[in-house]
Amino acid sequence: MITPAYARMMARYNQWQNTNLYDAADTLDENTRREETGVWFGSIFATFNHLIWADRYWMYRFTGSKKPAGGMAESRFVYDTWPDLRQARTELDHSILNWAETIDPAWLSGEISWFSGSKQAVITQPTAQAVTHFFNH
Repeated sequence: MITPAYARMMARYNQWQNTNLYDAADTLDENTRREETGVWFGSIFATFNHLIWADRYWMYRFTGSKKPAGGMAESRFVYDTWPDLRQARTELDHSILNWAETIDPAWLSGEISWFSGSKQAVITQPTAQAVTHFFNH
């Protein structure tokens, strides 16, 4: 079983790693960030967009915050510019840190359910497992 302290540690780690990834991507030119390379979401830029979309989706499931628009296919196109994408990541990481500070141990020991658009089914799993997946995505 994970604890709220684990979630807070992972939120800090998540922010640190995202900062490192975005700093590395800052060294690339725009064409390189957007180059279609054959990876799952196509490019670095599209993958970073997807990760923001996915993190927001998990936060929606965890907190009831605003549901991200679109589905998996649209997740590659959340932001059009690098500065907007980077700013969004910074803001989202701060939101995740704030959320982690509020986690109740009782919530972590329960279950979470949501409708999966990709599976067209209701998914239920232990909340602790979902939070662990969120930080490892």
